[in-house]
Order: sequence, then structure tokens, then C-alpha cells
Amino acid sequence: MPPVPSHPQRWLILGVICLAQLTVLLDNTVLNVAIPSLTRELGASTSDIQWMINAYSLVQSGLLLTAGSAADRYGRKKMLIAGLALFGVGSVVAGCAGTTGQLIAARAGMGVGGALLLTTTLAVVMQIFAPEEQPKAIGVWAAVNSLGFATGPLIGGFLLNHFWWGSIFLVNLPVAALALVAVVALVPESKNPQGDRPDLPGALLSTVGMASLVFTVISGPTHGWTSARVLVSGVVAVGVLALFARWESRVPYPMLDLALFRDRRFTGAVAGAVLVTFGMGGALFLLTQHLQLVLRYGPLEAGLRTAPLALTVVALNFTGLAARATAKLGGPVAILTGMTAVAAGLVSIAVAFDGYAVTLLGLLLIGTGTALAGPAMAHAIMSTIPPDRAGVGAGVNGMLAEFGNGLGVAVLGAVLSARLASGAGLSSALGTGQAVGAVAVFAGGVLAAVLLRRAGRAESAREETTAVPS
Repeated sequence: MPPVPSHPQRWLILGVICLAQLTVLLDNTVLNVAIPSLTRELGASTSDIQWMINAYSLVQSGLLLTAGSAADRYGRKKMLIAGLALFGVGSVVAGCAGTTGQLIAARAGMGVGGALLLTTTLAVVMQIFAPEEQPKAIGVWAAVNSLGFATGPLIGGFLLNHFWWGSIFLVNLPVAALALVAVVALVPESKNPQGDRPDLPGALLSTVGMASLVFTVISGPTHGWTSARVLVSGVVAVGVLALFARWESRVPYPMLDLALFRDRRFTGAVAGAVLVTFGMGGALFLLTQHLQLVLRYGPLEAGLRTAPLALTVVALNFTGLAARATAKLGGPVAILTGMTAVAAGLVSIAVAFDGYAVTLLGLLLIGTGTALAGPAMAHAIMSTIPPDRAGVGAGVNGMLAEFGNGLGVAVLGAVLSARLASGAGLSSALGTGQAVGAVAVFAGGVLAAVLLRRAGRAESAREETTAVPS
């Protein structure tokens, strides 16, 4: 099915989609500033806090591919409405929770809604915009991620200064309610016209496999990579995902068509995205420690000091400057240029031992590079997947981000711990971690650019051969 060209209300619909997306993103970042309040008022232990955060991440990451497939089959608008409703109900339960167990369960329920929202929003974008406008639309969609990253801690800090901890969840309600009304009124329904049979075994295997993989990555740094719980979850992840791949290669109606991995554009974008999110996720994790432990900023001030990164992404994508640069440079060059800027920014932060000026330069470079390369990478992934499977494509894109970010935090956190154990100072250890992240980001940019360029040349050659009269 060809993409719907130039829906007359496409930009208004995009605004509605971004509003729905923002509810999820704010909740991801706002919880971090509430940890002291939760510890004090609910008597939450360190393990409880970890599960409040991880229950959401595990459920969401495990369900991303299944949620995308369900959106393609049953209707993206229906799943978007369901996601907003589930997220709203979960927010009410979380805000009124009286025990840590209730809050953890509510967070898991919100993870189901979050998975539906993250997949359906991007899938709808691909349906309502013509191909020539998709890069700019994806840029705006991606910029909302940065907006949530920047404003979440600030909103959370304000609410906790004036209200009780439950307000950080209840603040989702008016946003979700407004988005729900707007979705019902404006967003067109779209789904796979072929109506493939549901791949229930594939859904089960992908959910268990991805949740186990993310749990392994999350638990490794805390419990040790050789601990029983980490080894068992790792073995389960590898085994179940292998079964998932075998199953998907044999059924006539696969949730994820493994033939996609024979497409150089797809494999290039996927490989690059994993390395880029690996470097970015881990390096930003170290950045928060750099600001607080080295430069001695408080939590709220540290959040304000990271805002230039997100605001740069928002400005470049909302104004369309990043999309125009990508159109001029071409996808592969835009990705390589952007990732080189991000790597340079990480190196700047790695050597910024004293003062904020060099760190600010690094943040601006990271923001510029992210605004340029992030949407180009997402568009490369989505454009290789048939439009009627846009939900699955969005699920793949989300899975890569979850896995790469989690792995980056785990690995670069391990680099930090190893350097500290060897007697290095904190500044030096943090710098080493940032440098490793920079190498991963640059390598991801090079790999993606090379594979995408080769795929483009091969496609052009095929088109020329087809055009030659016989």
C-alpha cells in the first residue's frame, strides 16, 4: 500500500501525535528527580527504586515489536487510543499508590501504554506524510524526545517543591486526556489491508526475549555479569531470541520479516543505530555524574546545565534546518557528519575537567549532531519497511534505542568502575568512559554511512539496468 500523500491536516495531526508522545517521555525523565521523595515517604529500598524504573522499561521494551505488529493489524488509531487510555489509568494508579508494590505494578501497566504510544506515533507519521516530507516530520517527532529529556527534570523539580510525589504521575492526566480527544477527532485510521493472521508465538517469543535481554543489560552492572540472575537471564534471552528468529523464518505471516536483514540500507541503519545509541546512552549517563560529582552542581542545576543539548535538537528540527541539511547532504553523509559532531562533543566533555565552558561546547556539538543524524537514521530504517508494516518498523526502531541505551549505560558504567578500581581519579575515569562512547558513536556513523552509500549505489545500478531498453 503506498503511503498516504499529503494529508490535508498532517501538521496538525503531527502536533497531536507529539503531544501523545510527550506524555511517555516526561514520565521517563521525571521519575528520577522523585527518588529521594519516594525513598522517604514510601520507605522504598534501593531495590524498590530500581524496580520502579525497570518495571516500566522491561515491559515497554519487551512489547515494542508486538505493539507495532498489533497496530499494523488492528489499526494504528485504535492502538494509539488504547495506549493513551492505559497510560492515563496507570498514571492514576501510580499517583494514588500507597505501597511500593502498587507503584511498581502501576509502572508496569504504564509500560504497556508506552509501548503502544511509541510505535503507533511514528507509524502514523509514515502514513500521513508524503515521502518527500517524511524526513522533516520525523525530525519534529524526534525533537520531542529531546524536549521531554530537557523539561522532565524541571517539571518534576517544580512539582516536588509544591506538591507531594504523586503529582509527578497525575500531571500526565490532562496531557493524556487532551491528546486522547485530539486523536479521536483528527487522526485517520490506517492498518495493513492484507489483514495477516496474528503471529501469537512470535509475539510471545519476542516479548520474553527482549525483556530478558534488557533485564540482563540492566542487572549486569548492579549484580555482576557473572552472577546467577544475570547469566540465567542472558541465556534465556539468547535462546528465546534464537527461537524467535527460527520461527519467523518459517511461518508464512511473520511479525518481523527476516528478509529485511538482506537489505543493506536496513542493516546499515540498524547497525549504526545500535552503536550510536550505545555511545550516546552511556555517555549521557556519565555526563550527569560529571556535572554533579566533578563540577559540583546540584541535581536541578545539573538538569538545567544539560538543557542546551536538548534545546539545540529542538531548535534545529522544529525549524527544519536539520531536514534541509540532510536533503542537501544526502542521508549517508548527514549521518556521518552528525555522528562526527556527536563524537567531537563527547571528546570535548571528556577533557572538560574544570569549568562549564568546554562542557557547554560539547553539549552544543552533541545536540547539533543528534538533530542531523537521528532523524536520518530513523528515516533510513522506516523507509526500507513496507508502509503497511510501519508499526513493526517503529517497533524495531524503538527496540534498537532501548537496547543500545541500556547496553551503553552498562558497558560504559563498567569502564568507569574498572578505571576507578585501578586507582584512577574520578575525572579521569569519567573521561575514559566518554572517550569510549565517542569511539562507538563515530564507528556507528562510519558503518551506517558506508552501508547506506553502498545500498544506494546498488539500487541506482538496478534502476539504470531496468531503464535500458532490451
